[in-house]
Amino acid sequence: MGAVTRVNGPLVEVEDLAGAAMFELVLLGPHKLPGEIVTLSGSRATVQAYEYTGGLAPGDPADRGGAPMSALLGPHLLGGVYDGLLRPLTGAGPWLDPAAPPPTPAARAWGFTPLVEQGRKAARGTVIGRVDDAGSLPYLILSPGGEVSAIRQAGRYPHEVAVAVVGGTEVRLTRRQPVRRALPYASRLEETVPLTTGQRVVDLLLPVCLGGTAAVPGGFGTGKTVLLQQIAKWCDADVVVYIGCGERGNEMADVVAELAELTDPRTGGRLSDRTVVIANTSNMPMMAREASIYTGVTVAEHFRDMGYAAVVIADSTSRWAEARREFASRSGALPAEEGYPADLASALAAFYERAGRVTTLGGATGSVTIIGAVSPPGGDLTEPVTAHTERFVRTLWALDRDLAYARHYPAVSWRESFSRDTEALTQGAPEDAARRARVGGLLAEADRLTALAELVGAGALPARERIGLLAGRLLREGFLQQSALSKQDAYCRPERTALIADALLAIVARCQDLVEHGVSAASVEDRDFSPILRAKEAPGEEVVARCDIVLNELETLR
Repeated sequence: MGAVTRVNGPLVEVEDLAGAAMFELVLLGPHKLPGEIVTLSGSRATVQAYEYTGGLAPGDPADRGGAPMSALLGPHLLGGVYDGLLRPLTGAGPWLDPAAPPPTPAARAWGFTPLVEQGRKAARGTVIGRVDDAGSLPYLILSPGGEVSAIRQAGRYPHEVAVAVVGGTEVRLTRRQPVRRALPYASRLEETVPLTTGQRVVDLLLPVCLGGTAAVPGGFGTGKTVLLQQIAKWCDADVVVYIGCGERGNEMADVVAELAELTDPRTGGRLSDRTVVIANTSNMPMMAREASIYTGVTVAEHFRDMGYAAVVIADSTSRWAEARREFASRSGALPAEEGYPADLASALAAFYERAGRVTTLGGATGSVTIIGAVSPPGGDLTEPVTAHTERFVRTLWALDRDLAYARHYPAVSWRESFSRDTEALTQGAPEDAARRARVGGLLAEADRLTALAELVGAGALPARERIGLLAGRLLREGFLQQSALSKQDAYCRPERTALIADALLAIVARCQDLVEHGVSAASVEDRDFSPILRAKEAPGEEVVARCDIVLNELETLR
């Protein structure tokens, strides 16, 4: 047992911690506030506390935990809401009172079904049992490796009971896992598989693959949280880990409420039954915010090892970086750009490096996809967090303030965004590649012509260039804009995305053909395009019919 010698916000100095190790858990004061050792000098340790340290004073005891900071993983995770240290918030009571312990997250009996027989050998990572009442997905119990010397029969057991003994190791329904250490896997997979988000601008122009990484930078009011919530609701991942890192409490409350109300299209149950929400809002302890993203990735890796596709949505990594900057300033670390610690780039790289599509130790295929929001002050995309993040992610969905103010949602800029996985994802699908190239080319041409039209006026442009402006408007209004409040348009299947894009491209091609055969651009522009612009709100079978209506009306101009 050591003693507290100095308290500076979340920074606590402790003496007489002989034998302590870096990143070891330390329990501070009479209320056992959790903390983690970040520097060591002999028997003196600097600890970052994960709770409010008001009332902690020099002379208070400090106990070594004997292990790194760990999260309790188990069948209780799906459908739950937790803080940055994976302690349950549901039923936690007045959490600001450090003397009030959080409830035990696994204080119930779970239905266990064995999947191997006693005496069999089970390699590390293979499935030896499952729990079927832990959400909408079976929770799988994995082997630590060795001979199964004992395994319980099917029944209901509390989390602390060993359901099997494998290789001399007791296997329980729950286990503790250090959050800053990535879980092992057998190998990474090179094959790319797209993650369908249901957002047309993303799925067609800026796709992200399973096991990939994406960043969503944008200033205040550009719709980062709305876009991330839409992806959390509609993406085709098996498990969604939503991390509210330093965001407003009312936004997190909305996320939790909506997930509980939405129906999972896979199972017909609640969407929240395959979601883990980690809520560390702006009024919660600052250093728990810093730990929350590691906790979320660890949860995702845990489900990846069961063979599931997990998506981590971190909103936002800027608040995580600000927590690191605040702690670095208190600890006297050498500041770098804008006061951020010098290791900011390496910390961001290590975070995104934990994404990937892998072969698990048990031979299954699982993935962790990381999507992080970035909130640059004043919308400055050159600030350190945004600049470093762009270096390490495979996909960037930059949000444009002008699009957001024009009520164009999602306000993803097709000019400033990129996807490095586009070529790999379209291999073997020439139609998808051609469609993406055609839409991207028309949008780029429309942007060039818009700048020119602002100087000389659209009426002064040649007819073909005026049709280029029209094509840009049709694609923006009829394809890229998507309403999160519409039951029909909030989610768009890949087949429907391709159908709407092909319909609009067919109309643009007809307009270009008309002006090349002498039809005036003004007469084409005066046509009624509202049927195809409203096609995104119509059932799939009506898109082709609406396209035919517009094409037939255009044909009368010949």
